[in-house]
Amino acid sequence: MATRIQAEGTLVERVMGDVRRRIASRALQPGAKLPSIRRLAEASAVSKSTVVDAYERLAADGAIVSRRGSGFFVAHQTAPLSLADATPRLDRAIDPFWVSRQSLESGDHVLKPGCGWLPPHWLPEEEVRRALRSLAREKGGALADYGTPLGLLPLRQLLSRRLGERGVHAGADQIMLTESGTQAIDLLCRLLIEPGDTVLVDDPCYFNFHALLRAHRATIVSVPMTPDGPDIAAFAAALEMHRPRLYITNSAIHNPTGATLSLPTAHRLLKLAEVHDLVVIEDDIFADFEEEPAPRLAALDGLDRVIQIGSFSKTLSAAVRCGYIAIRRDWLDRLIDLTIATSFGAGRLSSELVLRVVQDGSYRRHLQALRTRLATARRDVSERLGEIGIRPWLQPRAGMFLWCALPDGRDAADLAHAALARDVVLAPGNVFSLSRSAAGFLRVNVTQCADPTVFEVMRGALR
Repeated sequence: MATRIQAEGTLVERVMGDVRRRIASRALQPGAKLPSIRRLAEASAVSKSTVVDAYERLAADGAIVSRRGSGFFVAHQTAPLSLADATPRLDRAIDPFWVSRQSLESGDHVLKPGCGWLPPHWLPEEEVRRALRSLAREKGGALADYGTPLGLLPLRQLLSRRLGERGVHAGADQIMLTESGTQAIDLLCRLLIEPGDTVLVDDPCYFNFHALLRAHRATIVSVPMTPDGPDIAAFAAALEMHRPRLYITNSAIHNPTGATLSLPTAHRLLKLAEVHDLVVIEDDIFADFEEEPAPRLAALDGLDRVIQIGSFSKTLSAAVRCGYIAIRRDWLDRLIDLTIATSFGAGRLSSELVLRVVQDGSYRRHLQALRTRLATARRDVSERLGEIGIRPWLQPRAGMFLWCALPDGRDAADLAHAALARDVVLAPGNVFSLSRSAAGFLRVNVTQCADPTVFEVMRGALR
């Protein structure tokens, strides 16, 4: 049976290939009618069902169109996209989208120490497969129905317990599931700011904060980052001068620096926020990387003016889009309306899948093993970088990033362009810095540095 199916698949692909070649060579012009199913089956010495399958797949790809009662026709389309057009431009300006575009659009042959996620083999792939099989067998609406606006209750209850372990006390009725951490921040920006409002960020900070805030037409002001959190004197001055509505930060395992918020800095920050009526979004996406929980603004504040967001993309799967927002109850109703307006409901399939994986005891074992593996990788990569003169700004307590200073005042943008020409994606410092003051820095993802080529390319680019 398997041999027959494989053979049929090969025949379908052969017919599709023949049609595509005739379209590409212009033997079949845009709008031209294709041979009938019977005629092509006879000409190709295949069954009519094979031709039907081939035509249906070509129609699904947009190469041809079906007209009821008339047959199949070549689609009116531009010339096929070339492989050169499909790859990211090497000369693209280095801006907040640069690293994301290079990392997401490049093929699997490209090494990506500049990206922001773990390699697939670092993630619990077998647990995800097991959960998918479980969902596929289940009867009910998990595979078909919309999710509720707040999202799957059992997962929100589980998140409530997990947040409580880090001192953030949020009932399930204070938690909304989202499709990602990015969507969570997008929703909160829709809720909390208007075009022209000022928003504070760290300098450096996660580059997509810049991109997202610009999409909301916010005025962005940055505050220098220190190993203990934002520079409090600069933070206070920015509040006095700019009257921001919002501050977005990572308090635990800061991206990109790996810094950890200290308790004294956290207390001073929250006092300033209260005086200046500042709302804080605390992005806690890296929480599960920690051995010992760092201070959380949401825990110290009691979710009064601090909103916490997170997701499972870093530790479970980037393909399973599921995040959350923990927020005060009286803000939640408007957030529900926004969710219905923009996405109608939480993704039920992803939520069900996450619930099954996280409930499994093997997930906690995965996290323990992951933390140990990350510690080893941070140490080893730090040593390898030191051999070529690249030094971490600090040694993070947890996480996958090293924020590194280049030797001799070198510009990381030049290094990144040279590396990209050799199929290595780096993350130059100024994509993270609103003030453009991090030209001599590089964010390195230690989990993406297993191939020695990464260090060879960086060494060569520094010469």
